[in-house]
Order: sequence, then C-alpha cells, then structure tokens
Amino acid sequence: MAELPDVVSLLQTLLRFDTTNRAPGDAEGELSAAGWIHDQLKLAGLEPVLLARDDAPHRANVVVRVGGTDPSLEGLLVHAHLDVVPAEPEQWSFDPFGGDVADGYVMGRGAMDMKDMCAMTLAVLLDWAATGERPRRDVVVAFVADEETDGAYGAQWLVEAHPELFAGVAVGIGESGGVVEEFPGVDGEPVRLARIAAGERGTLHLRLTATGRSGHAARPVGGSAVLALVDALHRIGHHDWPLHVSPLVRAQLEQTAAALGRKADLTTDEGVMRTITELGDAADVARFTVRASTTPTVVRAGYKVNVIPGLAEAEIDVRCPPGFEDELLAALPALVGDDVVFEHSVREPSVQAPIDGPWFAAMVASIRHVDPDAVVVPGCLGGGTDAKAFSSLGIACYGFAPATADPEGRQRSGIHGVDERVPVSSLLGGLGILRHFLATV
Repeated sequence: MAELPDVVSLLQTLLRFDTTNRAPGDAEGELSAAGWIHDQLKLAGLEPVLLARDDAPHRANVVVRVGGTDPSLEGLLVHAHLDVVPAEPEQWSFDPFGGDVADGYVMGRGAMDMKDMCAMTLAVLLDWAATGERPRRDVVVAFVADEETDGAYGAQWLVEAHPELFAGVAVGIGESGGVVEEFPGVDGEPVRLARIAAGERGTLHLRLTATGRSGHAARPVGGSAVLALVDALHRIGHHDWPLHVSPLVRAQLEQTAAALGRKADLTTDEGVMRTITELGDAADVARFTVRASTTPTVVRAGYKVNVIPGLAEAEIDVRCPPGFEDELLAALPALVGDDVVFEHSVREPSVQAPIDGPWFAAMVASIRHVDPDAVVVPGCLGGGTDAKAFSSLGIACYGFAPATADPEGRQRSGIHGVDERVPVSSLLGGLGILRHFLATV
C-alpha cells in the first residue's frame, strides 16, 4: 500500500487550488478542489458524493458518511468550507496560492480559514480507510462551497436540497474554535487557553428603500428620498444598543477570568465592560457579543449631481446576541421611521449549543489529551458560519477546528488579511486533537 500523504502535504495541495469566492456564482476553483478530495476518498475505498446546483456545476461540495460501529448512537457532522476570500498578491510576501512551507509555517490563502481543517479531516478519513478503523458513531463529513458569501451554493443549499445526507446527525463541528493560545495570567505567567464556540450572534441584515419626488436639484422640494434614507441610517447607525450578556457569554467571561487569575464583575454594565477590557485579547470578541450591532454598509442613490433622485436604497449589517432578537426586532420600526420601508435580506437567528453535556466535555477532553495544561472555555462568535445552515436541521453546532500553540511562539495569522499562515506544529497538534475526538466521542 502506498504511503499516505501527511497533513502538511494535504494542506499544501489544497492551498494551491485558487478557490477565491469573489461574488455569488464566481468561485471556479471550488470544483477542482472538491473533485480532488472526492477522488482521494474514492481511491481510498470510501463512497463520497460530489454535489452542486444545476445552475452552478462549478460550485461543488463533497459529502461522505463513514458508518460507526454502534448504529444506535447519534451521528456527528464535520463541516469545512473550501472557498476562500480574495487575496491581493501585490501585498503578500509570498504567493497566496503557492502552498509553500518555510520557517515552520504552511503559507497561503485559506491556511487558517479553513483549509487547515479540511486537510486535518481528510487526513483522518484517509487514515481510517487505510487501517480499517471506524468511529463509534456515524461520521458525516461535508467539504462545502460558498461559506464566504452566504452558503447558497454550499451548506444552505445542501440542507435544503439534500437533508437526507444528514439523517441521524445530532451534533456538528466546524470552524472557529478549539485553538490553543497563550495569554498572560494576572501573575505574569502564560496561560494556555482554548475557546470552543458554542454559539453565534444572529444575522438579520436589512434592506432599506426610500421613495420621493424627483426633480431639479436647484429647486428642492420636500419629501426627499435621500434625506429620508440618511435620517434613518443616522438613527440606526448611532443607536446605542443596551448590553445583553447571554448565559453563554457570561460563562465565557467568568471562566476566562478565572483561568487568568482575575475576577469577573458582571453585575453592572460598567463591570462587564471593565472585565472585557481587563481580559484584553483573551476576551476574544466579547466586546461585540454583549450587544447588538447595526452597521450601514451599502448606500445607493442618484445618477447625476443636479437631479434629485426619486429612489434611495441602503443595506445594513445587523448582528444580534443570543436571546436578544425580540428586543431588536421590536426596536427597528421606530429607528427606520415612517418614511422608509425595510425588509430582511438575511434573517438567520442566533445559534447556541449546550456547554454542560457530553459533547462539549468530549471536546475538552480531546484538547487536554494533547495539551494537558490547556484551559478550555466556551465562547460565542460575533459573526456567522455554516453552523447556522446546519442548525436548521436540528443539529447542535460547535466551532471546533482545533490547533495547538507553537512551542517556539509562532502564531497563526493573516486570516482575511495578508500573508495568511499556520505553524506546522499547530497543524500537527490540531490533527492529534481532532483524531482523538473523532475516535472517542
């Protein structure tokens, strides 16, 4: 039997597929990457399926199920996306799609987000196929397209068009969690901390439309669509949303503070913000997950400077903490005002998964199996992932794409930015964590 490629080689190959997701319908490299994964799994004796929408055959997904030894157990989903955000090569110090290894790093667009998880998962699948090892429960693996936009060609489409692929699955793991990092404790000593994402803020994007009388700009009249829209955007963009500390974020802050030898004061708004400030980077995105955000991002109006337009439109990025959706929705009409019409262009509720059950405990145990000194806490993501799509099937989703701290201080860096890279040692450690979790859960 030929020797299996190691996880570093697998990641290098995946990085060399340019799977840039520039806009809906535009990610040609996804098919090549998905086809290569499909072929690797097929050659190993597994039965993967290659799936894509009829109107976009180049936006491909790969799904494979590995049967467990105990069919009475609930199934587990592992999902990882193949697409990446654009890279500007002129700003990088190496080829974004070169997949090079240098100075202890694997380098390229997607190394952190999230072809490292794709490579680790693929390595486990190929190892199982070669050794005949099987997990205790069914494991469904989905390598998906289009996460960097909205999943319309990936996870969202899969759950709508092929929900049968996920039959019997109770829990899923995906991106943004399980990464061990070092933070200074109150005594100055480093503490290795890992967060497992057990929730995400909801995504409730708005599209605003204002109409009015068009005319000559030198003879302005009342009822300006532009002014009505600007007033609405000002109210929404400057609205001071109240703090809402969900039980998940409360647990995150309390456990993080305890790990670093600090005390979390969450009894008042001032105490919450002071605690977050004192925790610094260890608080992760808690500054944003303790309140809603309404951020105007797109504005369209007019075509000529001396013509008053009769139509003005805008889009607003709206994020909502777990448990705050009713309050947010109740406040929106007054903020938008009577002169502007609004609708949700995206409405995805926040998602949460238990942090006091056996699944979370198994993830903690797997991290500690590789790094016994790591402290593991729950966390909440400020943005969104494919977990929202898979949660619609009743799957409890966690952010768990593990990596260990590099012993020589190298850092994972460059996500959605320049010179994206992951330390080789962190990748190997993450594989050890993932392998242990999938074999024992």
